[in-house]
Amino acid sequence: MVSASTIALVLAKAQDVAHHSWEYGTVAEALLEWNNPDLSIWSDNPFPNGAVPTLNINDVYALSYVKPFIKTSGNTLIEDGQAGDPASLGISALMIGKSEGQYWDAAGRQKDHLLNDVSKWWNGAISHREGSKPELWADFVYMAPPFLSYYAVATSDLGLLKESANQCKLYHDILAQQSGPWMHIAGDENGDNGLWSTGNGWAAAGMSRVLATLKKGPYNVETAAEQGQLSGMIKDILDGSISMDKDSSGLLRNYLNETGWWGEIAGTSILAATALRMAKLEPENFGQNYVDWAGRKKEAVDSHINTGNGIVLPAVNPMWWKDQNQYNSGSPEGQSFVVMMYAALRDLTGGFE
Repeated sequence: MVSASTIALVLAKAQDVAHHSWEYGTVAEALLEWNNPDLSIWSDNPFPNGAVPTLNINDVYALSYVKPFIKTSGNTLIEDGQAGDPASLGISALMIGKSEGQYWDAAGRQKDHLLNDVSKWWNGAISHREGSKPELWADFVYMAPPFLSYYAVATSDLGLLKESANQCKLYHDILAQQSGPWMHIAGDENGDNGLWSTGNGWAAAGMSRVLATLKKGPYNVETAAEQGQLSGMIKDILDGSISMDKDSSGLLRNYLNETGWWGEIAGTSILAATALRMAKLEPENFGQNYVDWAGRKKEAVDSHINTGNGIVLPAVNPMWWKDQNQYNSGSPEGQSFVVMMYAALRDLTGGFE
């Protein structure tokens, strides 16, 4: 049985080990979902009066945590050489920006950079990488489309809202495999056609956040077609991942269908969290079988938490997804995903144990 104090340790470790843009953005999302569920996109009213809420930043730890990492000059919210990852800070920048305008303006420049400066795949999908040779990483779908959709609601831009969903579809069209899950990367330099569990978690969770934004913002009716498309793409990833859930550890393998890999906590936790979020968001499409499966994954993760230091293991090396050595010093995204899973269970059932 996992206590609230243990989850606090897991979250504290996530903050300790985060050092890169996407890690800061993911930790901030986990902090918001756990500590301020009324402010996250999963709340019943994330856009009071159709707008981004105006907050006292010092009262929202997720925002005071991430604020020092956000750059308010230049075209991206943080400098890391990637195109997609800095956008993971975008929703935080907008929430801070309601009170401090330079952060709002910085979010706008980040949006413009993604849409206008970054290279694109032949079908129009925005590259996850800077430079002239585009690459599509499943990770991108968690970083950029949720920000673009949130920005669209914040600025009453229906066209941009539809484009945020369209970017998910464009990525799906290149990366999705017949079995349901997505290959990790399309591109000449870093191409990876394996079914990385964390990559599928990035994609499914990102699409679920876009879907929640479409449903809960002021353009629910106008985006009905995009909502149906997103729901179907999420379902394909979850169904395919569930069908490949055969490791004796009870965890999903780091590469879902490759028996040479060990069960891994990061991909398992974020896919379980997504199943729980979808069960609440669309219970008619994601029924009790998804809740039951996510519950079994949670029980498996429970036994992999060090209650002394909060480290959840084994995780894959966050800097090299093909590293066969188990990463046991705390993965920033892995730690965050575990907290997101418990937050999703609490928000669905009223508890997390």
